[in-house]
Amino acid sequence: MENCVQKVFTNNKDPLRINLEKIIELRNTSTHFITEEYEMVYVPLFQSCVLNYNEKMMVFHNVDMTSVVPQNFLTLSISMKALDESEIIAKYPEEIANKLLIANDSIADMIISHNDKFAIKIEHHHLITKDKAKATSFVGIDNSADAKVKIVKELKDPNVTHKYSTKSCVAEISARLNRLGITLRYGDETKRFNTYHFNLFCKYYGIKENPKFCYQHQLTHTYGYSIQTIDFIVEEIKKTLITLFRI
Repeated sequence: MENCVQKVFTNNKDPLRINLEKIIELRNTSTHFITEEYEMVYVPLFQSCVLNYNEKMMVFHNVDMTSVVPQNFLTLSISMKALDESEIIAKYPEEIANKLLIANDSIADMIISHNDKFAIKIEHHHLITKDKAKATSFVGIDNSADAKVKIVKELKDPNVTHKYSTKSCVAEISARLNRLGITLRYGDETKRFNTYHFNLFCKYYGIKENPKFCYQHQLTHTYGYSIQTIDFIVEEIKKTLITLFRI
């Protein structure tokens, strides 16, 4: 498998190749070293690997995996919690604990220096605030509870969750439509998906008002879009074509 990866992906600096090599390294690890906590360490790599697989199936075999497996199933749903070093040391023999902690530190450093072809990482920071204007979600407080306050705010980095500009959204949507063999037409003319089309979708579906899809940066007043925006627009175009075909 290592030889195949090297022959197909010849650039040894390619984050996609490094992703595969790290997962192969995990596969080759003796089974008695594998613990349930490896999920916390490797899930960012697994998620990238699934998305890379989807992309390369189209490039190499012209197979759209979303027509076989629904798009939402290509996103891994795994219970995650922070890796507790003291808990690991107490739970496992020294050799196993050291191997897990070294792997965690190594991969954490690699995630910082590589793009999303290597790992998909979203960080969640929970803060307590009394200012409702600064909160994005709210919880109730139960005075009879042992723990008086639960999580009051969930903060997500928009540079990670909403990292796509209008230009990059248009480029990615256009590329996906091209891979799917979908051609846009206006009258007798062939049209490429462009900024005008993107803005029409934003206006019609209220994308800029939906925090799941869009984030407005407070200092620059520019908009950032999530990957869900791209998925949504492509799916709407596909659904329209299916409806027209049925008619």
